[in-house]
Amino acid sequence: MSSNGSSKKITRVEQSASAGTPSSSNQFEITAESKSKATKYRLFAVLSWTAAIACEVYAIYLLTKAPVQMTWLIVFIVLDLIFVVIGSLLWKKANRLNPASRKNTFMFFVQNQLGLIIAVIAFLPVIILIFTNKNLSGKQKGVVGAIAVVALLVASYIGIDFNPPSIEQYAEQTEQVKSLNNGVDYVYWTKTGKSYHLYSSCSYINSNRTNEIFEGTVAQARELKNITDLCNRCESRAVKDNEKIE
Repeated sequence: MSSNGSSKKITRVEQSASAGTPSSSNQFEITAESKSKATKYRLFAVLSWTAAIACEVYAIYLLTKAPVQMTWLIVFIVLDLIFVVIGSLLWKKANRLNPASRKNTFMFFVQNQLGLIIAVIAFLPVIILIFTNKNLSGKQKGVVGAIAVVALLVASYIGIDFNPPSIEQYAEQTEQVKSLNNGVDYVYWTKTGKSYHLYSSCSYINSNRTNEIFEGTVAQARELKNITDLCNRCESRAVKDNEKIE
């Protein structure tokens, strides 16, 4: 749709950042560049998770030695959390670049919720050993146990993908935009917005709160800002504009 009417700076996202384009089979074809980026993110995620497990192993080792060094135990639990969170964020970004297909339900779940799975693996054994450890007093168990439980909850929450991307979803959303937008896959969004728009002049983004509007494909909006919703106002406006043309 036309961007006329916008008084804001419009920044076009480079096409090479796009995750891909929908094919005739309604599947999303991932570009080689996006696959390469996703592979790098996943590699760093695995390395970060490996470091997290190493911290967990050392925390378990500390629990076997009496007296337990509480300070170091807490330090390694915190480090465990940091590495798990970093890994989960990188893994989610990789999934947006190279999403899984919903056709294989099990693999789709594992790929998108691996952060949650790793969080459980990285903290549950430590929590069990803390509360069953004979080398810790009741007060010590309460303190370090609470820290470990909170770490598990934080890591699990960040690890969960509440709106996991799929190849099918990318294709459907792109086709929806193209059907409303004269066959063009171009949308607009802002740094803090939760929806992408068909018009840069939409009052939701062309307001006093907005200094810059980004322009790119549906896949780019998802990849860069994890935006998945089409603005209802823009959709209604596009339908009316298309009816006038017909």
